[in-house]
Amino acid sequence: MLFTGTPSTVPNQPWSPTSGKTSDSPDVPLENIPLIAFCHLGWDWVWQRPQQFLSRLARTHPVLFVESHFSDITTGVSKLHPARGHPAVIVLEMHLPEARTSEAAFIDAERRRLLRQALTGPLAGRFDHAILWFNDPMTVTAFARQLGERLIVYDCMDELAQFHGAPPLLIERERELTRIADVIFCGGRKMRDKRLPLNPNCHFYGTGVDCAHFGTALNDDLSVAPEIATLPGPVLGYFGVVDERMDYELLAKLADAFPQGSVAIVGPFAKVDPAHFPRRPNLHWLGGRPYAELPAITKGFSVCLMPFAINAATEYINPTKALEYMAAGKPVVATALDEIRTNFNAVALVAKTHDEFIACCRKEALRPSASHIRRGLQLARQNSWEAIIARMEGHIAQALREQENAAVSHTIPPPIPSLTSKRAYV
Repeated sequence: MLFTGTPSTVPNQPWSPTSGKTSDSPDVPLENIPLIAFCHLGWDWVWQRPQQFLSRLARTHPVLFVESHFSDITTGVSKLHPARGHPAVIVLEMHLPEARTSEAAFIDAERRRLLRQALTGPLAGRFDHAILWFNDPMTVTAFARQLGERLIVYDCMDELAQFHGAPPLLIERERELTRIADVIFCGGRKMRDKRLPLNPNCHFYGTGVDCAHFGTALNDDLSVAPEIATLPGPVLGYFGVVDERMDYELLAKLADAFPQGSVAIVGPFAKVDPAHFPRRPNLHWLGGRPYAELPAITKGFSVCLMPFAINAATEYINPTKALEYMAAGKPVVATALDEIRTNFNAVALVAKTHDEFIACCRKEALRPSASHIRRGLQLARQNSWEAIIARMEGHIAQALREQENAAVSHTIPPPIPSLTSKRAYV
């Protein structure tokens, strides 16, 4: 298979299962150090925080994106391919036996085997001495301190252990990843506060936004997506994953409260059965749409919704879509999640009850708050993905410097104190 990814400037060296920076590691500038990312989401699924960060990091780092799939097979297989539209990102698609998911040691061994097969084969020399970037804590045992990595970064985007169907081992492995990571980035303040006792190098970096992309919804020459344009207004709309975090009772009540309008839900279904969704003539479950189409879809929304249930799965979430809605110049109505109240109370209407949510939607549909929209546009401009990544890379560079200084301090003997000195050396 041919690869169009930008080759790493790291020279070819044999892969070695040692931990940390080795003595023969090349002195490579930060911008050229390769990244190996382990993610529970597929690269081509819903475009979320991992893809937003890593696609931009790939402008200065070669990126190997390792995604896991559990399939009806008896032994692990993998496939390498360049990420469409991102030539510096190589996707390693791992398929693991679904029937053996409870056998942790076997799955870990298969993960290691498949990655080593790629690193010593078609990718030889391109991802030596990489920064390991974890979104998936379940992979920590297979890969952390196994690849001669320079650094371990944990980007904690969700409290995955609180999601329906989470593996029993996830809590233990997430705790281990938190403990050993050199740098941790958290998508919410509560996530960071929870992890600080285990790792002081833990930082809150919430959602970012591609203002140029979603800002096209403000352009007069962009047409509203046809499936939205044909709906009776006002159109109360949501885009994102449709899963256990949604408040389905609220959506039914919202449709009933706007019988002449429409409720449009755009996004793929995950771990939920559409047969159990509420059904109303004006409640439209439109399924997933490509990321490129979201501005045209959002342009047709009268009000943008964050209709999340208050439950364990939503306790820590900081929705990416909040700033995306705002960058499109739309009013936003949300349920009272902690991170929404903390981060977006000044730019969105936050409702504590179903009746209050419906009243807020009615208010914004009739007369959108110009001040909220203006502040939302300003907040979006201040929180571009590029600005967040620049700050995150500062923490990574600092961690690398500290690691190098620690390595030097272990190789250079301390000075011998003078016999006449009265200063204590500790």
